[in-house]
Amino acid sequence: MTIIVYSTSTCPYCDMVKRFLKQNKILYEDINVGENRAAAMEMVKKSGQMGVPVLDINGTIIVGFDVEAIKKALKLE
Repeated sequence: MTIIVYSTSTCPYCDMVKRFLKQNKILYEDINVGENRAAAMEMVKKSGQMGVPVLDINGTIIVGFDVEAIKKALKLE
């Protein structure tokens, strides 16, 4: 399973997403779009959104800290 979290260093919801994933022992790649313009453009292309966090869970795009959508994409329920 491939999980990418597009985040910034000043985003509290990004921290919440990463904390949730760690608590559930889910490995992920964290990409700071505040420091990586190419990644920011990739995130916008995938999600159509400028806001963070954006998660890419095996091609399922989730914008924001949507616990239910994240659980469903991770098959935690």
